Amino acid sequence: MDDEQAIRDLFTGWVEAVQSQELEGVVADHDPKIVMFDVPPPYDGVRGIEEYRKSWPPFFEWLRQGAQFQLLELHVTAGADVAFAYALLRCGTQDHFDANPDNRLRITVGLRKLDGRWVVAHEHHSFPMTDTAS
Repeated sequence: MDDEQAIRDLFTGWVEAVQSQELEGVVADHDPKIVMFDVPPPYDGVRGIEEYRKSWPPFFEWLRQGAQFQLLELHVTAGADVAFAYALLRCGTQDHFDANPDNRLRITVGLRKLDGRWVVAHEHHSFPMTDTAS
């Protein structure tokens, strides 16, 4: 399997783990020193695998209340030992989709090879600002 496909599999597996609310699958394939900049606080990001792990239960609760997390688009660029990927996801409740059907969660990940396997070293999640005039 080439590196690009390995990263695609890693990312789609991560999405599936989020959808099924399987915490061990969500944190798998992440660097122990992961840095994540997410939509909700903390403003300076989540740092380290333990903080990353602790950030997921509130999101899982939101999913249990009917929110969706669906991969729409994924692009991967892989080098020899570093790579990045970016994706668009449909993330929200039906009320969110009814109010703004085109809004997408944007995710960018930076990866590195650690002991011969790809791990996510950085995640950045964002939504476009929708309360400003264009």
